[in-house]
Amino acid sequence: MNAYTPDFSLDVQEVTGLCPAGEVWAKRNIAEKKIPVFSCEGPCIRGEIARLAANFVANDVPSYARACHAETFFVPHSSMASWVKEAGKSIMIDGCFLKCHGRVLKKLVSEDKVVHIDALPLYKKYTNIFLMDDVPEEERKAVARQVADKILAMLKEEAKA
Repeated sequence: MNAYTPDFSLDVQEVTGLCPAGEVWAKRNIAEKKIPVFSCEGPCIRGEIARLAANFVANDVPSYARACHAETFFVPHSSMASWVKEAGKSIMIDGCFLKCHGRVLKKLVSEDKVVHIDALPLYKKYTNIFLMDDVPEEERKAVARQVADKILAMLKEEAKA
């Protein structure tokens, strides 16, 4: 098995229409000049911790707001995509070293506008577990809170530089 994949692209089926709630959300965040925060998503414990941490980060900092990765990546005419493309930077919290969502985001906006964080080294647990449901919900939330606090400290240091 080859452990390397060169750059590749996907054909994505066309889409008509927009998400009404996403349009309102993105336009408000554009007007307020908020920084988009993305995360890994899915049933994996690493993705779930990244997702929960991203929610904490966005909720803790008034100038940040969660962005929908699917709408940003797959609805290019949406306000969500416009918000992310026009933002001065985006925060991307991926769940592991594969950095799946971040690799896509860096093809959508210039790499220097992405603060890309791999959450796994911030807590170093659950490397042999896949399903998030195999870790109790309260434990997931507690670990995600710890990860978010570390990320917030990192972002604060970066802002000083």
